[in-house]
Amino acid sequence: MAVLSWKDKRIQTSPDREPLEGVVERVTFHSPESGFCVLQVKVRGHRKLITVVGKTPLVQPGEYIQSSGRWTNHREHGLQFQAELLKTAPPNSLEGIEKYLSSGLIKGIGPHFARKLVKAYGEDEFDVIEKAPNRLKELDGIGPKRVQRIVTGWDDQKAIREIMVFLQSYGVGTSRAVRIYKTYGADAIPLVCENPYRLARDIRGIGFRTADQIAEKLGVSRTSMMRARAGIAFTLTEAVSEGHCGLPEDDLFPMAEELLKIPREILADALNQELQDGTVIADTIEERRCIFLAYLWNAEGKIVDRIKSLSVGKPSWPDIDTEKAIPWVERKLGVTLADSQHEAVRKAIKSKVTVNTGGPGVGKTTLVNAILRILVTKDVKVALTAPIGRAAKRLSESTGMDAKTIHRQLEFDPQSGGFKRGLDYPLDCDLLVVDETSMVDVPLMVSVTKALSDRTALMLVGDVDQLPFVGPGQVLADIIASDAVLAARLTEIFRQAAESQIVINAHLVNAGQMPNLEVPKGGVPSEFYFVESDDPEDARNKIVEVVRHRIPRRFGLDPIRDIQVLCPMNRGSVGARSLMVELQAALNSDQDCPTVERFGYTYRPGDKVMQTNNDYDKEVFNGDIVYVDNIDPDAQEMTISFDGRPVLLRIIFLVIYRRKLAPTRIRRRF
Repeated sequence: MAVLSWKDKRIQTSPDREPLEGVVERVTFHSPESGFCVLQVKVRGHRKLITVVGKTPLVQPGEYIQSSGRWTNHREHGLQFQAELLKTAPPNSLEGIEKYLSSGLIKGIGPHFARKLVKAYGEDEFDVIEKAPNRLKELDGIGPKRVQRIVTGWDDQKAIREIMVFLQSYGVGTSRAVRIYKTYGADAIPLVCENPYRLARDIRGIGFRTADQIAEKLGVSRTSMMRARAGIAFTLTEAVSEGHCGLPEDDLFPMAEELLKIPREILADALNQELQDGTVIADTIEERRCIFLAYLWNAEGKIVDRIKSLSVGKPSWPDIDTEKAIPWVERKLGVTLADSQHEAVRKAIKSKVTVNTGGPGVGKTTLVNAILRILVTKDVKVALTAPIGRAAKRLSESTGMDAKTIHRQLEFDPQSGGFKRGLDYPLDCDLLVVDETSMVDVPLMVSVTKALSDRTALMLVGDVDQLPFVGPGQVLADIIASDAVLAARLTEIFRQAAESQIVINAHLVNAGQMPNLEVPKGGVPSEFYFVESDDPEDARNKIVEVVRHRIPRRFGLDPIRDIQVLCPMNRGSVGARSLMVELQAALNSDQDCPTVERFGYTYRPGDKVMQTNNDYDKEVFNGDIVYVDNIDPDAQEMTISFDGRPVLLRIIFLVIYRRKLAPTRIRRRF
């Protein structure tokens, strides 16, 4: 029982924290995922039970706790102790032992047998279970099978505690320790000791630097091959977060050297071992040797193979006479399609895989509507999807048809971390339309193509000149550049769009020309204005003025919900961080409302924020713009409004977009 005998080691407190000890009377709430718990604790000197809120991997009634933290007064739940450090131990009183055994923690022991065991063995009960379990047979109603269940349950709990104590002794917090145990089970200690860097590969939320700190505490040499190999993989993973699928070898080595501070010779040996084991793959791109994480390199190949397979043959719907269909759909929609749109309609109706691309104002929405109207009239079953919620909503509004995010369309399963739809369970449709495809990265495109049966046609729609998504690769651009599928490039700016100075200037910039910065003469309304500034501070002040007063007055827009400020940099007076603070102060600065702080930012009800990672359980995704409805400063939680649906989140922070240039090119593999 050495793993449980920790009570002689008192929790160290700091001047701004105070200790609290007692016996757990009731576990009001405990999350096995995060370790978060709400306990009712009997504390000496207090008549009433004390509510203790904190984190611990395991806790049961009857256990003795030591904690260190602060007293808080929750507006709903009253006085409670917020524990920053919390440790538990087996009970040391007969009452506590009985309550502990009655909790159901150990299989085979319920309240009835707990009373029997305590009456028979008293404070020696735990020693009997661990060291002399056969003595349990002395009691009526306990036979060999029940004894085995009790011993197994005790051993399981002991193993969990040993793992938790081991991990926490090396600086691993409760939430991460729980995830490690759930991943590795009883083998957690030997696996972590053998190779602590596997944590960065296997456990979500544990990166290389955390694993490196654990490895150092375990005595792993900084020049060990294990560390060098992990550093190579981490360097490539960091490149993935910047949008790359791989790195040129002559870029990889300097980056790994800077990270690890070890000689290149060791890194070269480490790379060779990684290549031999197949965890990374070397490929030549434009006469440069590049290194890829194996799963991304293989994913590119799967996209190419699947699109080639889907392209074979004719669509599943009957032949359609486009010479009759196009005039018919023009009358139905009340539009006149341009020649390039005519050609795009013909390609989409006669081909199984097509791409429709073009800049703003060239009629992509009208084109998609025309194609869908023709096909739906012929009873073609169509499914519409887009990578994020806002894009799916716009697609639904523009077509009048139901559109879903890709994750909903493919039926993402949070339990498995994958999609239910796939080769064995494909989507039930004749045509899948993917809008905003420039935002679809390599791993997601693999899932999309796998979810299509051989009879299903695929239409990709998007603007290759838009900023790529934050994920790895540039799928749409590479598919178009490959010339392996029919791509309709719309270039003609339509009359209504041609009157927009924003559309005109966007095309000028894409063509490498300077935009027209002059204000239209004669009082002609314009939505494009160039505001000149001599220094960053002046620019910042003008931005705040434009957002707070000028645009709302001129266009009747809400400055928070209707205006989005785009910023190309993070730091500086006109960087995203500075502008966020200044705009919040100007637009939403109520000092009396509840607030929560995260990463140096203060959030208030009414703030507009952006989700920066995918939370599939809550159905909010990277890039979704949402609004803070309510804040609970005690629980450090926010309730956000996502399309009118309330979602509870613990951490929200803002994102800065980055341009990426991935060295990989899918088109070379067609």
